[in-house]
Amino acid sequence: MASSQGRNELRFADWMAALPGSIHRTPLTNLAIPGSHDSFSFYIDEASPVGPEQPETVQNFVSVFGTVAKKLMRKWLATQTMNFTSQLGAGIRYFDLRISTKPRDPENELYFAHGLFSAKVKEGLEEINAFLADHPKEVVFLDFNHFYGMQKYHHEKLVQMLKDTYGNKMCPAIFAHEVSLQYLWEKEHQVLVFYHSPVALEVPFLWPGQMMPAPWANTTDPDKLIQFLQASITERRKKGSFFISQVVLTPKASTVVKGVASGLRETITER
Repeated sequence: MASSQGRNELRFADWMAALPGSIHRTPLTNLAIPGSHDSFSFYIDEASPVGPEQPETVQNFVSVFGTVAKKLMRKWLATQTMNFTSQLGAGIRYFDLRISTKPRDPENELYFAHGLFSAKVKEGLEEINAFLADHPKEVVFLDFNHFYGMQKYHHEKLVQMLKDTYGNKMCPAIFAHEVSLQYLWEKEHQVLVFYHSPVALEVPFLWPGQMMPAPWANTTDPDKLIQFLQASITERRKKGSFFISQVVLTPKASTVVKGVASGLRETITER
């Protein structure tokens, strides 16, 4: 007999397929879909170089303190404790993705990055695709919203990677209100790719970044965060696009200094 935890995992893994028929034709813009922040950060590698987006002060800090500095950084940079497969099994369908090249990498590989480098992009995309193959009625939103150290040919490489991995699973960019589960199931689409770069205007299956705005409260105060989210949702209803409610508290430099050894979870999560 399956445990209650096992039954929950199964239910969350196929929650879109299990929605009542009355919702199948509802535009996805009208549904609350769970997502994760810095979705790839479970994979952050303490042995990797510091990401190119980090300020000189951080670069200098790591050059002086080495591995110890990176271990402390990971405590503040890793916002997820699950890999992609586990997140999908838990019901997550929106992924916040930030892509970077690695300095002096002869293979010009693309990596997920948030302060430090994470997994190779190709491996992450394939992991998500393996889940989709086993759950044909589930739909994911891949939001490529930050690019570091990328030239035109890096974007071309990423676009080709998406084609090779997902093929016809990707839904071409159309009016957001036209996208429902029923529409996607009929077309056998399971992936919407949002791409915050002018490259999106050249590729039919890339949705422009402005179709997935993500206003950011940038606060450590829960009350201010709630006020910001309420105002943002009211404004979103006028736009007719998808929309991200970033229910996240952001540590300030002073927050990190005070709790440098404790990390994000102990310092911020309980709030």
